[in-house]
Amino acid sequence: MRKKVCIIHTGGMLGMAITEDGYESRLGHIRTVLNEIEELRSEKMPLYDLYEYQPLLNSAEISIKEWVKLAEDIRDKYEEYDGFLIIHGADTMAYTASALSFMLSGLSKPVILTGALIPLSEIRNDARDNLVTGLLLAGNYDIPEVCIYFGKKLMRGNRAVKVNALDFEAFASPNYPQLADIDVEINLHEKYIREAGKSLSLFGLEEHQIVVVKIFPGIQNQIFECMMKSSIKAVVIEAFGTGVMPENSGTIHKLLEVAKEKGMIVVVCTQCLKGSVVMGEYEATKGLVKAGAVSGFDMTTEAVVTKLYYLLSRGYDMERIKELMVTDLRGELTRSF
Repeated sequence: MRKKVCIIHTGGMLGMAITEDGYESRLGHIRTVLNEIEELRSEKMPLYDLYEYQPLLNSAEISIKEWVKLAEDIRDKYEEYDGFLIIHGADTMAYTASALSFMLSGLSKPVILTGALIPLSEIRNDARDNLVTGLLLAGNYDIPEVCIYFGKKLMRGNRAVKVNALDFEAFASPNYPQLADIDVEINLHEKYIREAGKSLSLFGLEEHQIVVVKIFPGIQNQIFECMMKSSIKAVVIEAFGTGVMPENSGTIHKLLEVAKEKGMIVVVCTQCLKGSVVMGEYEATKGLVKAGAVSGFDMTTEAVVTKLYYLLSRGYDMERIKELMVTDLRGELTRSF
């Protein structure tokens, strides 16, 4: 018996139409194009229902409201389908995948995000394989977590980052292995895939003020001083290497202590694609520990930001949030470095 997949089209390049003014999102266009793909009618393919969001959105416009809608739609349709395929723009796909991974706990079915750099409407494109293989994975394989499939790579959603704007292999999973070999055959790496949950539960996200600051040589202390005077709930600092920041006569660490007094969460990530923050083992990072900063370990910035939204939305106090930030909730971090 053929499986059945729910395809949710949020927008993005994959389903765009070609117009005189360039690529354009048009409601109904993707349904026409899908009907022309012969492979989708194969008995080996799962059946599918297509749902289009109105309006279709560029991924840069997708944020918390859309994340919550996606999670709610998956919950509401969960019993009707064997898996879910979300068509999404590439630019913020990793944020959406991370957010869904935290909102949806107890998954026992695949939730796979995919998109394209060239739309189905073009003769030469990457959209067809991303769509066809993504649909196969969502319907015919046991992958009970939120994933990204793009450019022949199947990645855990909260481990993926977009690394190239002009390459079909636009995404990478720097600190966690791919979940499958996608080649002549599809071979899942079951040891890297999370165990299936028993029942799906959803906890939505709320708006909270979170700031991401990338450290660079010559960064001015006034930036931090302005943040300390605001009502920001959390600051994500992308530091050098394993968590190193310039001393600047201790000003940054003093400001971090102010953040601690105000109940502001400070999470330190690394600017490096691979590797982990290691706080306290080097002199340059001991002050961060004393000031109450939290290590982001090997989490992506996308995972840190969406995890903060999730924990803040749950109403936990600062100490509980700090404890859970360094706890692996959905396979988003590794502490064994």
